[in-house]
Amino acid sequence: MPEPVIIEAIRTPFGKRGGAFRETRPDSLLAHVLAGVVARAGLPAERLDDVVCGTVTQAGEQGANVGRLGVLLAGFPIAVPAVSLNRMCGSSQQAVHFAAQAVAAGDARYAIGCGVENMTRVRMFYDIDPDGRHGGFGGLNPKLFERHEIVHQGESAERVAERWRLSRAALDEFAMESHRRAWQALAAGRNREIVATPGLDESGGAIELARDEGIRQQVDPARMAALKTVFRENGVVTAGNSSQISDGASAVLIADREAALADGLRPRARFRARVVVGSDPTMQLDGVIPATRLALERARLTLRDIDWFEVNEAFACVPLAWARELGASLDKLNPWGGAVAHGHPLGATGAGLMAKMLAGLEATGGTLGLQTMCIGHGMATATIIERI
Repeated sequence: MPEPVIIEAIRTPFGKRGGAFRETRPDSLLAHVLAGVVARAGLPAERLDDVVCGTVTQAGEQGANVGRLGVLLAGFPIAVPAVSLNRMCGSSQQAVHFAAQAVAAGDARYAIGCGVENMTRVRMFYDIDPDGRHGGFGGLNPKLFERHEIVHQGESAERVAERWRLSRAALDEFAMESHRRAWQALAAGRNREIVATPGLDESGGAIELARDEGIRQQVDPARMAALKTVFRENGVVTAGNSSQISDGASAVLIADREAALADGLRPRARFRARVVVGSDPTMQLDGVIPATRLALERARLTLRDIDWFEVNEAFACVPLAWARELGASLDKLNPWGGAVAHGHPLGATGAGLMAKMLAGLEATGGTLGLQTMCIGHGMATATIIERI
């Protein structure tokens, strides 16, 4: 049976809302990383058997199978196919899973799992709530509300904080640490997964953005504490301890190990587990806990075996609840910061975190990395990779 391995993994810098990528179409961002990942690997694009693209809001500039449009814009041969999928926040992590599964099944020797989201240009919920008047619930079937208590993810975050007894101070402290770690990695030039990407500066001049825009070198604790809560008057979730709305793209090149070696390419990591689970659609965000347990079980590993945990910071309470429930070390959790600091361009985040985690393992000499992401309506993805 073919063994899927990661050959290369890259991402654009994650741009802030209204920032450097405000005039860059999402399909162009995607084309940039697609061209970049094969160029960095040294693989001719005609060798690709498929491209799987994760995108959440598949409407407007992100509609019409944005994965295929990105392939064409990247200048790949027309014989290279592509498909777009939506597993919400886990979309491009799922795209990596599907690409790896195609290789493992023998259906492909080379495939790309990728993702894109320009949240500045394509508003979140635009596909389900085009006029923005219904809080993202506009097109949902009314019968769904009879079966489940469907709430905003921000309310779910408040409930997670309640269940795991996480205070506002704890969330704010975690958020500030996310910025500190992200800035430290940036200052040390560690993010080799980032590829410089054309954009605009504040005055509209052309630039090559080479760093995440949302990271703050210093966060004033007093200003953080003064932020108003968003979803409950006396809650704990604020804009400061939640992920940033962002723009970006990411791509992971996966190959059949034997084919890659025959072609002179160096495999960087292999997969030990790929899982997805369903969870309570009201809590929504705690699926990362059973997903982690299942991934560890399938890989026959324990938490102590893992060198790097990448738990998406959709809200600061998610990785904190995950760590508290599982007893995981905070030192190994998001060592280069997370979405609170660098942003969360929805469909691009999963493959972007994979690229960051692999770069982090290589930079620190680690071997095993576990990535997990909470997903709207109650799901979670998890992946364990082993550096080769």
